[in-house]
Amino acid sequence: MRYNYSAKDYNKENMARAIGISLDISFKQSIEICNFIRNKNVNHVKEVLNKVISRELAIPFRRFNMNIGHKKNIAAGRYPKKASIEILNLINHVEANAQFKGLNTANLVITHINANKSSKVMHFGRKRSREAKKTNVEIVVLEKTIAKKSSKKERKEVKSENKKEKIQEVKVDKKIENKAKE
Repeated sequence: MRYNYSAKDYNKENMARAIGISLDISFKQSIEICNFIRNKNVNHVKEVLNKVISRELAIPFRRFNMNIGHKKNIAAGRYPKKASIEILNLINHVEANAQFKGLNTANLVITHINANKSSKVMHFGRKRSREAKKTNVEIVVLEKTIAKKSSKKERKEVKSENKKEKIQEVKVDKKIENKAKE
C-alpha cells in the first residue's frame, strides 16, 4: 500500500522519510511533541525524548494547555511517556532509512513532522461505547551539509575575481555593441 505524504517538497537524494500508521497514542500529545521537535537535529531530539521518558524534561504544551500544571522553566507542560516512546521509535526508523540510502546520520534535521487523526476504532468489552485514540505520524528528515567558513582573505580574493570578471564582461559587451553599430 502506498501512502501519500503531506510533505510535497521531497528530494530523494538527501532526504528520508517514515510513517507510523494507527499508533496507540494521544493525538493532542503527539501534536505538542511534533511542534517541540520540528526543525531540530535528530541526535538532539533523541536525547530530549529520552529525558521526557525518564521525566527529567517536560514537553511544553502551547495549544492544548487547559488545566495543565506549570513545570520548571516553562509554562504549561507534561511528560507524555507513551507518545514519546512511539515517536522515538519512529525517529529510529527514519534514521535507519536514511542510513540505508547512504546519508550521514550525524547531520540529519527533522524538516517535516506532523500528526493526524487515524480512523475511529471502538473499545471492546465494558468500554465498548468509547473510541480508541489512534494517530498517524509522518516524519521527513534532511541531511544538512556543513559549509566551511572561509577566511577574510579568501572572501576578498573571491570578490576581486568577481569584479575582474564583471569588468571583462562589460568590455566584451561594448565590443559586441560597437560591431553591431558598424
